[in-house]
Amino acid sequence: MHLESVSWTDVDDVETALAMVPVGSTEQHGPHAPLGTDTLNAETVAESAAERFDGPIIVSPAVPVGVAEEHRQFSGTLWTSESTFRAYVRDIVGSLAFHGFDRIVLVNGHGGNIASLREVAATITRNDDAYAVPFTWFEAVGEHSSRMGHGGPLETSLLQHATPGTVHEHRLDDAAAKGGDQWGDWEHGVNLAFESAEFTENGVVGDPREASAALGEELLDAASDALVSLLETVSERNMEALSQW
Repeated sequence: MHLESVSWTDVDDVETALAMVPVGSTEQHGPHAPLGTDTLNAETVAESAAERFDGPIIVSPAVPVGVAEEHRQFSGTLWTSESTFRAYVRDIVGSLAFHGFDRIVLVNGHGGNIASLREVAATITRNDDAYAVPFTWFEAVGEHSSRMGHGGPLETSLLQHATPGTVHEHRLDDAAAKGGDQWGDWEHGVNLAFESAEFTENGVVGDPREASAALGEELLDAASDALVSLLETVSERNMEALSQW
């Protein structure tokens, strides 16, 4: 059940404690993919998992702006501070928990959100009346995860499969030609770069020409199945055992 498309009385009739919060970003993804790529992909995975999950589940509206200042040199990118982001996500989870939806999976589509989501989920679980865990879709696609990049084959493929009209196919060659080979500028395990513009001319990392709708379908299946398994585990989690700590 998607909250933005139903009435409050519909929500009042749902018997579940389980909810998902899609979390994305509004940031550059090269010349070929939309600024909302991370949000679109997070919503796609959450919706697919909700359809596959055996039981009622609440899906909140997506969080469309995340921790993305590293992309500020590229026009249209929006960002918030980590503290503001964590506080906002915590408030959303608190709202859901107030209505009895107190087992929450934060379905993430943006790498820059990962650390903050882990931290806020721990804060929520330790201090609030809810249990929250983060899930990042591109970390749950097996061997494909190593090809993640940025605006590269994984993100582009999922867009091509789920929201095909959002990809500018005629710009893929340019995206690949002016993109970077890896995320960051590394020395002895340390990323020396704080801005993505330091290692990619047009914001792309990886070759989006390797993307395909068929790969996107495979990625969606893998991510959705993993998310459904996580939802089942969260729904059965012993909250009394957690509370003793």
